[in-house]
Amino acid sequence: MKIASLTEQIAYHDKPKVSVLMETESSKEIRILLKKGQEMAAHQTPFPIVVEIFEGNITFGLKGEKHNLSKGDLIALDGGVSHDLVGLSDSIIRLSLSKKDKVKRVKDLVK
Repeated sequence: MKIASLTEQIAYHDKPKVSVLMETESSKEIRILLKKGQEMAAHQTPFPIVVEIFEGNITFGLKGEKHNLSKGDLIALDGGVSHDLVGLSDSIIRLSLSKKDKVKRVKDLVK
């Protein structure tokens, strides 16, 4: 059994904050803290992902369209799909990565 919290040790920074919450046999669970106005530029992953807006609101850019996502919304993407994020308010985002994917790839997006 593994336990992690999306709401402990919340501290927004001058860049989006990416933290590994846990790794399971099939996934890596990541928390992204995105302050209002912060962006994660267009990028893609080689594997499918699931993004959950745990708290706040973001604009999720996908294939030239902007989707406003709010607390409780989920979006699933296949690998190879370009997307971007912009914080509309301070937001807590849960990202589920394939076990085969690299956390470093996500962290490098916010350097």
